[in-house]
Amino acid sequence: MLFPRAPAGDPPHAVLVTTSGGLVGGDRLEVEIETGPDAQALVTTQAAEKVYRSAGAAAQVTVALRAGAGSWLEWCPQETILFERARLRRRTTLQLGPDARVLAGDILVFGRRAHGERLRTGSLRDVWQVRDGDRLIWADALRLEGDIDAQLAAPFGFAGAAAYASLIYAGADAPAWRDPLRELVGGGDAGQRAGVTCLPGLLLARWLDEDAARLRACFSRAWTGLRHAAAGLPAAAPVAWNC
Repeated sequence: MLFPRAPAGDPPHAVLVTTSGGLVGGDRLEVEIETGPDAQALVTTQAAEKVYRSAGAAAQVTVALRAGAGSWLEWCPQETILFERARLRRRTTLQLGPDARVLAGDILVFGRRAHGERLRTGSLRDVWQVRDGDRLIWADALRLEGDIDAQLAAPFGFAGAAAYASLIYAGADAPAWRDPLRELVGGGDAGQRAGVTCLPGLLLARWLDEDAARLRACFSRAWTGLRHAAAGLPAAAPVAWNC
């Protein structure tokens, strides 16, 4: 972990460094992040995570987020790039203490688009679970396998998207930020689809976009705008996102 100096008015920053330069089949990465009572923290990653092709075993990533009573936790890593024939199993769990709030999300990029590569085959299983105390308030699982190219091209599926993102805000005040988040999310550009859903104690924003760079910019705008509105924090991404 790196601990850069946080800008004035921001909580402490922690930046996760993957020293291997990427994940290959059989790798296992486990991340545990916890904020104590009434604490604040922002955790991100140094750069985009790359998942290389695998001839067999999947790379496995487990992320456990725990927010103590009255705390504020942000977990917004930079994008994960799935190379052609990549195999990834990822599981993210979020545990909320009393009056805790968490802003978390991720971006998936399907292939190295700058190299003209599309994700056509491979395997992806991406699971999220959010609990408020002992109560499960949201669970979601994405699975792509086999002929992924056809699944990504399906008009009633990903409709040709090059990238996909989710942003979650968990906290008792979630309904208050539904309309502000909808204004931040956008989604009116050609080749982009986006929307916001409000559930008890949870806000969920999602994007599909033919342009991965544009999706990243939209995600960053929504994330930083929501952190400013909900917590009074600066409407700016950490330095690592701008390197």
